[in-house]
Amino acid sequence: MTAFADKAEGTNRTRGRLAPTPSGYLHLGNGVNFVLTWLMVRREGGVLKLRIDDADSARTRPEYVEDIFRQLEWLGLDWDEGPEGPDDFHRRHSQLLRLSRYREMLAALAPSLFACTCSRKEIAARSADGLYPGTCRGRRGRPQAPHALRVRVEDNTVVGVEGEAVALGRVMGDFVLWRREDLPAYQLASLTDDLDDRINLIVRGRDLLASTAAQLFLAERLGGAGFLACRFHHHPLLTGPAGRKLSKSDQALSLAAMRDAGASPLAVYREAARFLGLDPAMIVSLTDLLAGCRAAA
Repeated sequence: MTAFADKAEGTNRTRGRLAPTPSGYLHLGNGVNFVLTWLMVRREGGVLKLRIDDADSARTRPEYVEDIFRQLEWLGLDWDEGPEGPDDFHRRHSQLLRLSRYREMLAALAPSLFACTCSRKEIAARSADGLYPGTCRGRRGRPQAPHALRVRVEDNTVVGVEGEAVALGRVMGDFVLWRREDLPAYQLASLTDDLDDRINLIVRGRDLLASTAAQLFLAERLGGAGFLACRFHHHPLLTGPAGRKLSKSDQALSLAAMRDAGASPLAVYREAARFLGLDPAMIVSLTDLLAGCRAAA
């Protein structure tokens, strides 16, 4: 497959994915996202893939990979493609096995890239809002010093996502595609996998609206027609105490902690029901939730 082509086979069938990152224990928000994705794909008789986004290997831990499979089992969610368990994941499905593919995609974007030697500390010192200030934008060639590769995004770049205009130049700026650790950044790895897997339905939290815009921006430059035609659903975020966004760093709010405390998956199902406009009190199982989802379609 070239860097620019989507597979044509089966493009009319819904293809979704569960794409957890093994950087911490899954929390309630992750569980609701997975249930919503599973429901939408199953409602349409589609294909669901499990893809574990482990390109950020420095944050990946074996216990976090194991937690993904344990909690999916607890939630009663199945998938049609992807790893069968932690061992199979590491052996055949890790993103680290696809580095040559990510480099191929990076090469296709070469005219829009530049090398950046700025550290996060340096960027924070030069930018009041934390956005990359374009320090290395005029650089030509690759320096000897450790560097990332960024893609140029003009300040006036706007990308439409679900009827919203995302000012990509102002919210993302020249974002990183290849990290100084010689690994792909999330935006490149995620888009490449979605293109190669022919994903056409993506369910995400609203905190990833800018990421969707960034990936659409890249897909247009790569000729990724399949991703450009993808259906996106960005759901509201669940919040924890004091209205804070749920975080994997908060162990008390993890699915594992809920499970160990004796909770059932019903709490996750009912949160998903609220997002779908269903009466949570009428939901007592995943089967009920799927039936309600189909009836509401």
